Amino acid sequence: MGKQVVSQRAVNRYDIVGSFLRPKVLKEARKKYGREEISLQELRKVEDQEITKLINKEKEVGLVYITDGEFRRSYWHLDFFWGFNGVEHNVMDQGYLFHGEETRADSARLSGKVTFNRKHPVFDEFAFTNTFAEDEVQTRQSIPAPAQFFAELVRGKNQEKVFQYYTDYEELYQDIAQAYRQTILELYRLGCRNVKLDDCTWGMLVDKGYWQSMTNEDYDLQEIQDLYLQLNNAALKDLPADLHITTHVCRGNYHSTFASSGGYEPVAQTLFDKENVEAFFLEFDDDRSGDFAPLRFVPEGKQVVLGLVTSKSGKLEDKQVIIDRIYEANQYVPLEYLNLSPQCGFASTEEGNILTEQQQWEKLRLIIAITQEVWG
Repeated sequence: MGKQVVSQRAVNRYDIVGSFLRPKVLKEARKKYGREEISLQELRKVEDQEITKLINKEKEVGLVYITDGEFRRSYWHLDFFWGFNGVEHNVMDQGYLFHGEETRADSARLSGKVTFNRKHPVFDEFAFTNTFAEDEVQTRQSIPAPAQFFAELVRGKNQEKVFQYYTDYEELYQDIAQAYRQTILELYRLGCRNVKLDDCTWGMLVDKGYWQSMTNEDYDLQEIQDLYLQLNNAALKDLPADLHITTHVCRGNYHSTFASSGGYEPVAQTLFDKENVEAFFLEFDDDRSGDFAPLRFVPEGKQVVLGLVTSKSGKLEDKQVIIDRIYEANQYVPLEYLNLSPQCGFASTEEGNILTEQQQWEKLRLIIAITQEVWG
């Protein structure tokens, strides 16, 4: 079993979502590998070096939960999906549509039935990062949520592949849950005690216009919520008691742009009250995110990580404004259950958001300073 550090809290008072801006040397190495100018082993060497530098910086700043910055991934979600048996990398007719931008058109679709893969790359990702865990520093492993996986498998023409391998969706739901649960348990065996599910599905549901365009207005909002809840909770059934599970919900994060808008109210009662996680990392960095009223549905004892500091811009927030907003949220959630973080990662894809590495660290130092002032 790998190195362990067991924490009593699923989140830290000041925290991170997980991804960091990719250094220039890493981006160049990935391009060279894509052109077959360097070997996979040479690429891994660069990744190892840059992840080591990143983690040392995370520790220097004072982070309690460390990550590899998702430096081995091109996307926050697709690389993980490709790691399952029965899933292949494909390219769609168009990428994801963000506000004013379109992403690369990569996707994930079925090539067989979904099953657990003992050689899934996430295990090596975790094992390397966890070699740096010591004393009060713990590795958090971020993975995309089961609901996000399903949403990708039925996206556009990908759905045709589903019908090739599954006669009904219930069997697919069961296979997704089983593959995820086995993956999480293997991470646990390796020493992981903190897993975060990144999940944009709920963040898309809050935007009525987004869903009307995606489904030609033929959808039942509650029915979709119930499905997403079923998928996520089934994967989290009967996990070890000392394994902390959290989730991050946002509205898209690509090159400093967003995919959807709207407050959490349409999904709050289902998501907050019924999803079996200990903490919610939530996006609240601008008016597009809505107010704090949906937090009234968060059950007593569950943690909320307020994403009040944007990762989409290098401009540093006003300290007092953030403090005031924390106390606004305190109207709905006790202060002892509130925490602070950036609203999302700094680089959900390898393109990264439009700010400098220095600015991303200044954001984290600001977050730490604010938590020290509010909570002591």
